[in-house]
Amino acid sequence: MRRRIQPMPQRPSPELLEGFRELLKIYSPSCVVADSMERDGVMHSSLKPVFPCRFVGPALTVKLFPGDLVDCLDALAVAQAGDVIVVSAGGETETSVWGGLMAGLCKQKGVAGAVVDGAIRDTDEIRDLGFPIFSRAVVPRSTHSPYSGRLEPIEVNVPIVCGGVLVRPGDLVLADEIGVVVIPLEEAAEILTRARRQAEKEEATRQWIRAGRTVEEILQAFGRL
Repeated sequence: MRRRIQPMPQRPSPELLEGFRELLKIYSPSCVVADSMERDGVMHSSLKPVFPCRFVGPALTVKLFPGDLVDCLDALAVAQAGDVIVVSAGGETETSVWGGLMAGLCKQKGVAGAVVDGAIRDTDEIRDLGFPIFSRAVVPRSTHSPYSGRLEPIEVNVPIVCGGVLVRPGDLVLADEIGVVVIPLEEAAEILTRARRQAEKEEATRQWIRAGRTVEEILQAFGRL
């Protein structure tokens, strides 16, 4: 049965990653990045956080197989501190592939957060742990793994689709209380530059609003809201 586990083939530089982490300090970083990518790379709005949170890091991808969903413990074999685990469970909403114990193990390894296109459970424990995670649904039913002892089929660090967006191992995933965006690694430096400019423009716009400037004046100066 299919069981493919491999390390992340490429990672962002520490400088690039730190640049995106700085964006987490601004208002609505997911919106700023989405604007900087011309609305591309935005995951479906049905993916919601257990509690308001923010994180960014390289994607450690997990592909599961609907109809035979298993626990994704194999991701821990290659996970590193700062990674974001992104799970494609086919959008299945009635079988949880992630719970409180998995969240605890991830927190112990320093995993930055997780995005699950599927269901999770134990959200009370996850909240108490303070582990940031998004999912499509919450349901008590587990996979068959605790009963069958089987952890396959699974593929780790392969291209997946999560929330309607292509995610490749090493792509940057940024999430806040508003939503989740995916930044292709080869475009990340340019997108970071654009995002910084956009954030500066938005802060200048706020200052104009506080100063009582009109919509017409703001549009003439900045070209948009």
